[in-house]
Formats: sequence, structure tokens, C-alpha cells
Amino acid sequence: MPADRVMLDYCVKLTTQPAAMREGDVQKLREHGFDDTAISDIVQTAALFNYYDRLADGLGIDPEPGWDREAW
Repeated sequence: MPADRVMLDYCVKLTTQPAAMREGDVQKLREHGFDDTAISDIVQTAALFNYYDRLADGLGIDPEPGWDREAW
């Protein structure tokens, strides 16, 4: 689905280039049917997962047994 692709592209950019986010990135989500509540949910979910990853990496917490970290 095009809307899913736009949402995932947004999350990747937010994760890898947070300082590069612009109003146009949010506008693209709106153009694909996301309202302000959905956009807030997208941002908060991506940010939360990024936080957890950085917290675990910063503390040296190993992933779950059997998790192929190299696959990421």
C-alpha cells in the first residue's frame, strides 16, 4: 500500500536523519490520509523504539537469545 510505504519511509528518515525532518515530510503523510492523531502516533512509536534501542545499546544489553543482530 502506498500509505504504508510513505509511513515507513518517514520512520526511516526520522530514525536515520532526525535533524533533516521538515514540514514537507509531515505533509506527505497527510496527503496519504494520515490525520494529526495518526501522525503523532507514528512519531511517538518510532521515537520510542529508537529510545529503547539506544538504551539497550548504551547499556550493553544483549538481544534476546536466538536474535540475529547482524540481520539488522
